Amino acid sequence: KSDFINFISDQEWKSIEPVSSWFGPSSFLMSSMSALFQLSMWIRHCHGYLTESVGIPVWGSYAVFALATLFSGLVLGLVSEALEA
Repeated sequence: KSDFINFISDQEWKSIEPVSSWFGPSSFLMSSMSALFQLSMWIRHCHGYLTESVGIPVWGSYAVFALATLFSGLVLGLVSEALEA
């Protein structure tokens, strides 16, 4: 705590170079990272729901997510091919 107070009171923060806009909190890169983290938390929540509430075994939950991944890849591939035509 005292180091932080000294950092502010001695104005040592002025000598630190600001973060580039590429790594800023509102940049596209950081927004994408946030969206991926939120997606992983949603998947974790769904996995917990499937295994605890529904009673599907863990391997069954993994199978559901594997099939969902394959299906979403199929749909995205079909959409991308349809947009090229």
